Amino acid sequence: MSWYQSLSWLEIIFGTIFLLLYAGYIYRIKRLALYFKQNAHAVWIKFTIRSIYFFLLLVALLGPSFGATKKEILTTGKDVFVLVDLTSSMNTKDVAPSRLEKVKYELAQVIPALNADRVGLIVFSSEAFLQCPLTYDLEALQLYNRLLQTNQVPEAGANFRPALQLALDKFTTNSPAAPAMEKANFVLLFSDGEAFGEDVRPVLQRLHQNNIRVFTVGIGSEEGGLVPMGNNFKRDQNGERVTSRLQPASLKEIAYKTGGEYFTLNNQVNELTLLEKTINNAAAEQRESKTIDITANKYKYPLLLALLLIVIDALLTVTVIKI
Repeated sequence: MSWYQSLSWLEIIFGTIFLLLYAGYIYRIKRLALYFKQNAHAVWIKFTIRSIYFFLLLVALLGPSFGATKKEILTTGKDVFVLVDLTSSMNTKDVAPSRLEKVKYELAQVIPALNADRVGLIVFSSEAFLQCPLTYDLEALQLYNRLLQTNQVPEAGANFRPALQLALDKFTTNSPAAPAMEKANFVLLFSDGEAFGEDVRPVLQRLHQNNIRVFTVGIGSEEGGLVPMGNNFKRDQNGERVTSRLQPASLKEIAYKTGGEYFTLNNQVNELTLLEKTINNAAAEQRESKTIDITANKYKYPLLLALLLIVIDALLTVTVIKI
């Protein structure tokens, strides 16, 4: 079973408030029952019902996904790997609410709009990690996107080479046997461009040879901003606050050397609509119609059961204390 959303502090706080308020209510009822020399066991009936439907509402909110649903799709021959920079500079707030949160929001809109078969997700800093393999299940991919945080990867400067190499390896491993020019594989790289890693030219050459185009998205502003670090800001070796700025040069080089394009994303400029059109208009092999299994969000079942218990709670009269 997977979940559409992860448990956040908001749900924990509401659950704690519910328990504290009900504990105070039960304590008051017990005191009154003691005063009137009565038994107040009936109070637990309502508490049990309300606790169950509160829990079910929470489960519905988190969105349990299990089992599989059949879905027929028409494959287009396009596969896309999304690469997201998770270095600490992506927490910079020169793009509201932060660079990373802006990327996550935009990806949630871009992913369903892409005319692609499968989409995968790779995250990176100095190392690269496969967050989600190429999949037809875009709901599962959206879940991984929502969970992205900079603390998921080792804290270090960005290195594009491992991420691009991992995407290349996955494409060449998973691609069906077909002439290279009939395939349309793309990489979408989201970063502020502050990279201090290895020379990427060898992997760019291999990407170009395999007809894999890299589209880069520079997130950030020329003015930049301070890099949050805990309750303070990141500092350099001299104790000065570090200012992170968009560095588009390396991103443009990656795009142009693989036949891709560079796009900008910040508070003033959003070129992702142009990115969508570019990928959707790219020629690709029309493969076949196929039926796939995707995970299904089953939030309706706990929600309906919770609503039923709420109705029962409203209709059920329980006498706790007779005065």
